[in-house]
Parts: sequence; C-alpha cells; structure tokens
Amino acid sequence: MTPVIPVLSAVSLALVSLCPTALCARRDVLELGDADFDYLATEHETMLVKFYAPWCGHCKKLAPEFEKAAGRLKGIVQLAKVDCTANSETCGRFGVTGYPTLKIFRSGKDSAPYDGPRSASGIYNYMTKQTGPDSLHLKSKEDLQNFVSNYDASIVGMIPPVLLGWVRLVALLLSYIVVCFCSPGVFSGTDAPRLDEFLKAAGLLREQFRFAHITDLQVAEEQTQTESVLLFRPPRLANAFEDSVVVFTDYLTISSLRRFIRDNIYGLCPHMTMENRDRLRVRDLLTAYYDLDYHHNVRGSNYWRNRVMKVASKYSGRGLIFSVANKRDFQAELEDDYGLGTADGGELPFVTIRTKLGHKYTMREEFTRDGQSLERFLEDYFAGRLKRYIRSEPVPEKNAAPVKVVVAESFDDIVNDPNKDVLIQFYSPSCPHCKKLEPVYRELAETLYSNPNVVVAKMNAVNNDVPLGYDVQGFPTIYFAPVGKKDDPVRYQGARELKDFLKFLKQEASHNLVLPGFKEEL
Repeated sequence: MTPVIPVLSAVSLALVSLCPTALCARRDVLELGDADFDYLATEHETMLVKFYAPWCGHCKKLAPEFEKAAGRLKGIVQLAKVDCTANSETCGRFGVTGYPTLKIFRSGKDSAPYDGPRSASGIYNYMTKQTGPDSLHLKSKEDLQNFVSNYDASIVGMIPPVLLGWVRLVALLLSYIVVCFCSPGVFSGTDAPRLDEFLKAAGLLREQFRFAHITDLQVAEEQTQTESVLLFRPPRLANAFEDSVVVFTDYLTISSLRRFIRDNIYGLCPHMTMENRDRLRVRDLLTAYYDLDYHHNVRGSNYWRNRVMKVASKYSGRGLIFSVANKRDFQAELEDDYGLGTADGGELPFVTIRTKLGHKYTMREEFTRDGQSLERFLEDYFAGRLKRYIRSEPVPEKNAAPVKVVVAESFDDIVNDPNKDVLIQFYSPSCPHCKKLEPVYRELAETLYSNPNVVVAKMNAVNNDVPLGYDVQGFPTIYFAPVGKKDDPVRYQGARELKDFLKFLKQEASHNLVLPGFKEEL
C-alpha cells in the first residue's frame, strides 16, 4: 500500500519553519491544572502526567527528556504536566508527595504509577507498550513468528474460536498491560476459568511482559499439540545452555503464571538494560559489561555472553544471578559506583557483583577467554574472601569541629556507634538549600556540644556511598540514628530552625539533653 503523505500549504510550511524545536516540544506536553484536569484528561485514552515543582532540581533535569519524549509520542500517547505549587488540589488528590511524580492515566481506570526509565528514549519505549490490547490475537503461523521474533521475550496462550468475541470484550475491560516481554496462551477447549485467569494475568502484567493468544491449535503445532502457555525467549539470546521455548505446566492461576514468568523470563544470563535493571537487582547480581550491541552485532555480543553462561551454568542455584550489559550505557555508574574508568580492561568485559543489600564487588583480574578468572572471582565471592568496594572520600585526619564530617569509610564508626545518638545530614556541595541550612546546623552542633552521647554529623552524598536504609533522593536529607535502633533510622521531616531540631532531639534522644540557655518547653 502506498503511504498517504499529507500536503502542507505554504503558510503551514512557514509556520513549521518558524517553530523552534524546543518550543514545539513544549507544546507537545499538555499543561493541566485544578480547573481543567478532569475535563482534559478524559479526552485521552492513555496519558502520562508529570507532577512537578518549578524549584525541584530533579524536575528540571527531567524536563528536556520529557519534552523530547512527548514529541516522539505525539499521536500515540499524550504527555502532560501539572505544577503542584499552583495546583495543590489536583496533586493532593492523586497522592503526590515528592517531585517529580509520574503517573499513567487511562480512560475509565484509576491512575497507575509510572515505574519506567526517565530518559526520552526510555519513556518512549515504555509508553508505546502501554497502548493496544492486553493480549494480541494471533491468527496465523506468520503472526506467531512475527510476534516471537521480537527484540524482547514473548508469552502466548491458545483460546478456542467460540470464545473469541468474549475474549475481545474482556481484553477491552483489562487494558492495563505493557509490552516488554511476551508469552502466547494456547487453549483448545471452552474452559472459561483458565481463559479468564490468562487474560487477567495479561491485564495485570502487561507493563512488564508481552502477551498474545491463539484460537487455532494448528498455528502453534510446531511448539505444542495441546492447550498451553508458552514462553518464547528472544531469538537474539538463543544459546546452547538453555531452551528457547519454555512450556508452562502448572495449574493456571494469576499467581502461578506470574511465578512462571518471573522464574523463566530472563533465563540463565539476561541482557541488562536501563529499563530492566531494577527488576534484576532485587537479587544478588553479577554483570559483565562490554561493547554489547544486539542491534548491529548479535554474534559479537553473544561471544562474551556465551563465556559468562558457561561459567554461570556451574554456579546456578547458589543465590547469584548473571547478566551482561553494554558498558557505554552504564559508563557513569561504573565510574561513580565502582571506580572503573573506560580505559580499564579495553575490549575485555568488566565484571561486578551488586547484592540486593547494595554491597558491591569488582573483579580486578583480567577477564580470560577460558573463563578461569571468572571462576576464581566467584570462588572468592562465595568463600567470603572478597573486599567490598565502597565509594568514599578520604577519612579526615582531623575531625574536631562541632559538626562531625562522615565519609562512607567512617560511617560505621561514627553513625553506627552503639553508644551514641547521631543526627546525620546528607548534602550536596552545590545544593543552595544545604548552604542555607549550614549556619543553623552548625549552631545546633555547638548547642549540643556538652552532650557527649549526641553527635551532629554530615556526609557529602554525592561523593560517598549512602548506606542501605537511608533513602536519599534530594538534598538536604536528614536522619536520626538512635542508640539501639541503628538498623531503623528515623527520617527528620520537621522545620529547619534551631528550636525545631532541639525539640525533635529532646523527644527522640536516648539520654536527657543538656540545653543551657533554652527554656524547658522545648
């Protein structure tokens, strides 16, 4: 079919030429407020809304990426934004407590949190998967082949033709799904409960996986002769160490299907990307980083992956999962979190381990093609012989000022001192709010100087690893680590005047505070 190309008038062309790229991008982001949010939101089947504050640094960083994504998604998914400083009613109604907050809105459905990446390409890829049916109807072998030949994995079920009309109705009602991975469902009878469970699972899991269904068993006769659910791993990741197609054999429920997908979708050694890294990192994870490029060099990308998989197959079942990644995609992370420069290793992979608790290890020995160096690294890891990598500034030689300086290497010694209550401020040297707080914080430390069991401290959270248990998303972030509860620090969320800090510490401190010159009502 010959594509229809719209003809622009001379006036239209002139207007387009006069529209700067940045301005046009901004117009692609719909501005919503208290007065028109409900009215305008219902006009769009799917919409991604950014709730922000003009002063928020993270919001400013996201803005250009959000605008680029809006331009690419024009006509597919509407992107919008709400200024929460001017439209507090709308932001409060949707439970917005931090900035930026992104939520997905669908016509006739409750809003859902956006858990995807925040780059323009990441937003585009994530949101395009929010459109279309929960489960795609495959009518021929060609449809099936095209579906499972995707860059990502696939999930397919078979449904009898007599139920097709009913399936379409349910698919419309269960439109909450994302296309990232996929599995086809195959149903040969009229077992409505099994079909219902499959479609419900598709609706609930579409934000992570790709689903399709088949109504003719002959379409999938090469894979199965009976009704079933099949998980197809991406062809680009085919290897000799595992099957490319996995058959679901358990009794079909939403929970069992979710568990089956979770346990099999990634296989022995998945390709970690910026989009799926958080899902992989819920477990202890080894990653080999190298010049991986599955779009232009599948064979070269699998050269090192196959060597990782050969070693991984010997250590499966020991609580560690394996992955490969493009080192260019994670360059900043490798440099900031592991101290690895781009020149380290050359064409050879970097290898790191990041546990679910946030502990980090790096393989310092050069990666050998026979896999022996990787095996030695793993033996040392499982034996507990590896030293954790901690990104830290040097421990100060002198630390006599009222506000104690903490670095990652000295965090346990100071903040986790079992005999002292510690108020710790995580800051950024460039943060204006931190600079404004500095004289108040110093006065607080001076006021409490005669209390030997209370420490007022600060840590540069840009140049030091923040320990697990401290959620630092913005600056300054302040926590109180009391005696006996070091594993459960309390986040300080009060006002930031001297009297407010003192009142908080008087209530929370493990020992009575000596506050010379202050009234008892504090």
